[in-house]
Amino acid sequence: MSTESIRSMLGRDAAGGEGVVRGWLRSVRHAKGVSFLDVSDGSCMDGMQVVANPETEGYESVVRALSTGCSIEARGEVVESPGKGQHFEFHASEVLLVGGAAEDYPLQKKRHSFEFLRTIAHLRPRTNTIGAVLRLRNAASMAIHEFFQREEFFYLHTPIVTASDAEGAGEMFRVTTLPVGDPPRDEGGSVDDARDFFGRPTYLTVSGQLEAEIGALALSRVYTFGPTFRAENSNTARHLAEFWMVEPEAAFYDLSDLADLAERFLKSVFEDVLDRCEDDMAFFEKRIESQAIERMKNVIDAPFERISYREAVSILERSGEKFEFPVGFGLDLQSEHERWLTEKHVGCPVVVTDWPATIKAFYMHRNDDGETVAAMDVLVGGVGEIIGGSQREHRLDVLESAIRGQGLEPDDYWWYLDLRRFGSVPHAGFGLGFERIVQFMTGMANIRDVIPFPRVPGQAEF
Repeated sequence: MSTESIRSMLGRDAAGGEGVVRGWLRSVRHAKGVSFLDVSDGSCMDGMQVVANPETEGYESVVRALSTGCSIEARGEVVESPGKGQHFEFHASEVLLVGGAAEDYPLQKKRHSFEFLRTIAHLRPRTNTIGAVLRLRNAASMAIHEFFQREEFFYLHTPIVTASDAEGAGEMFRVTTLPVGDPPRDEGGSVDDARDFFGRPTYLTVSGQLEAEIGALALSRVYTFGPTFRAENSNTARHLAEFWMVEPEAAFYDLSDLADLAERFLKSVFEDVLDRCEDDMAFFEKRIESQAIERMKNVIDAPFERISYREAVSILERSGEKFEFPVGFGLDLQSEHERWLTEKHVGCPVVVTDWPATIKAFYMHRNDDGETVAAMDVLVGGVGEIIGGSQREHRLDVLESAIRGQGLEPDDYWWYLDLRRFGSVPHAGFGLGFERIVQFMTGMANIRDVIPFPRVPGQAEF
């Protein structure tokens, strides 16, 4: 039997009419001759108050024995609610216990720490906060797809298993079917990778960018949206070993075109999420980050400022601020520098362009000055960098030199270099860590709390 969601039921124009409520009990209150059941099905922030009395079928045998965490099915009628803060409640004619008794249920109607909730990740989606995070993730995902479809980008599925290190950092998870304890070895005593499943060393991808460039140089505009992996042994509140990336790639784009795309993208996604998740965003603003909605509106309403990396360094050096990390040409900007630029210097998002080649990846387009590349970081208040991208190096000889300059072997990128041999054109793309943008929207302090099942060093329980 199909069931109307609680969100739909609460959104009715008027009370009346029979219905069925199915969900999980967030709380139970038994009084003399009446019981109040707060039922949630996850469709919205609010639950439905189900009211049962001795006339309700199953009242003595089922209702009076219910406790927090039980799953139930209630049949009855939607009526006007006399209570404050709710338009409707549900008067039950019958209540059924769907699952077993939820004895020793660890989630009670009180505040639990996020650290504790991570230890019960199989139950934490039933909490208000994580439920709101998951609904927002869904809305943001749909907004991302709808934006790129409007912009005539094709959704491209790039491989998860790869032999290429797109970032050149070497922090990749190895994928192998060779026996760990006693792998086959060649005549020199080294592990014989030719006998592995793919006949060579392979890894979980850190980025779909290189393959997205293949798509862009045939379909003109593509984007990827999928899981990526980084074997960085980091336990900070900003790092995950498994995370989702959004990576558009467009032929005949230069750096300026890319910055325009990034600005339109962020404004569109934030506007859609504010429209679709009004109640959830109100919750985050009240309970998590008091400036959550205002920060998003600032991104939507304000034109993005654009400055070069040289200008940014000069501004920071003249600021008079005492930063923890040093500032100087050739040094990466830290979060404290990025936030100062956005929050104190200009008061709106900032696009920093033309970075030193020495601190950027091999595939970025070398500028004529010989020192910088056509790269950009988009900075927003509260978190700093939220998007990183570049115009890609489309000149074969320059790209080969850059690959060697970072200690990589051009033969490993033969197909990537072929793209520069056969119909090469200027093109550009950026990467957005999906969890980073969810963190920005919700104000959640730890990135482990904006993904359903966080993967970090020492933790793959769920």
